[in-house]
Amino acid sequence: MSDTETSSRVTSDAVDQPAAPSSDKTDTPPSRRKLLLALLGLTVAASAAAYGTYYMTVARYHEATDDAYVSGNLVQLTPQVSGTVIAVNADDTQIVKEGEPVVTLDAADAKIALGDAEATLGQTVRQVSGLYVNNDYYAATVAQRESDLSKAEDDLGRRLAVADTGAVSAEDVSHARDAVKAARAALDAARQQAEANLALTDRTTVADHPDVQAAASKVRDAYLAYARNTLPAPVTGYVAQRSVQVGQRVSPGTPLMAIVPLDGVWVDANFKEEQLRHMRIGQPVTLTADVYGSGVKYHGKVIGFSAGTGAAFAALPAQNATGNWIKVVQRLPVRVQLDQQDLEAHPLRIGLSMQVDVNVRNDNGTQLAAATNTQYHTDVFAQYGAQADAEIANIIARNEMTNAKAPASVASSAAAPKRGERKTAATVAGATHTAG
Repeated sequence: MSDTETSSRVTSDAVDQPAAPSSDKTDTPPSRRKLLLALLGLTVAASAAAYGTYYMTVARYHEATDDAYVSGNLVQLTPQVSGTVIAVNADDTQIVKEGEPVVTLDAADAKIALGDAEATLGQTVRQVSGLYVNNDYYAATVAQRESDLSKAEDDLGRRLAVADTGAVSAEDVSHARDAVKAARAALDAARQQAEANLALTDRTTVADHPDVQAAASKVRDAYLAYARNTLPAPVTGYVAQRSVQVGQRVSPGTPLMAIVPLDGVWVDANFKEEQLRHMRIGQPVTLTADVYGSGVKYHGKVIGFSAGTGAAFAALPAQNATGNWIKVVQRLPVRVQLDQQDLEAHPLRIGLSMQVDVNVRNDNGTQLAAATNTQYHTDVFAQYGAQADAEIANIIARNEMTNAKAPASVASSAAAPKRGERKTAATVAGATHTAG
């Protein structure tokens, strides 16, 4: 073998043998792996510690749900009398003020009935006023009859004084006796008439007389029927669900439209059973609305809990007594009152979705509402009664006679003594006399 071949083989063998690994790179990959694992473990531990701290200090004192919606009052506008609609003064999405006329019915028939009732009341007032005037008339009649009786008795006395002397005949004496009896009978009749008239007016006035009160009640009924042809808005709010149309014939109780007072809405948040463990009335609540986003915060407080779950009050409640039964976690509606300033800055509508977060840190309150209850009221319909009373008083004042006096004036008007009078007109009220 030549030297050239020997040299080539040695070189080839040297190339085929692998190079020895460097001692500087032997420990690098394991060290980096350990470092990364250590950093990961520290990060997990720190996160767990941070979450634990957050849960123990903050999260466990908050109960949240997105099953919450805005609720409010839907005030139905319904007629109280039958009639034909001749005007509708508001439409959906428009606002109406309390007391403003919203719907008007044809009041022609009611106006005629009101006119008849007012005329009857005026006539009754005039008739009753005549009764009070008759008190004075009958008192004067009694006084006249007393004077006639006194004169007849004096004439009889004079004739009896000279009867024994023959100055007067027995026939004249007999006629004088008959005149006394006739005068006494006339006085009795006048007293009975005065007492009968006094019984119709005793202890009352023209305005308080039963006949006047009965006629006034008919006027009040007719006036209310007339006034109720105009339907005012019971509250201030926005019109919704308008169904009434001009020309429509409506009857009492027919829903015409709904009025929604958006300044008094609240939120019904449906929490799961286990979320209610520490929830109490009065706890603060933070809310956000989907319509405004998380940037707008609402503030409120828990004001009450529903008396039953949604399933219990459903139209078709679940029947758990059947053979096949699967437990379903129930939800209880919780009412949340919203801050009025937040509502004014960002109005809400009924049915909007809300995100609710209740702070349950202070659970010393109660889950039962207090004894005081919210009361809703309106005065727009009470004005009808006041207007009717004012109209009745006006009719009585126009038709009452100015010289119609109270029954007490009967005695005073006849109290002046008359010539030869033995009894005063005060006896009209019930005094009796002895005949003969």
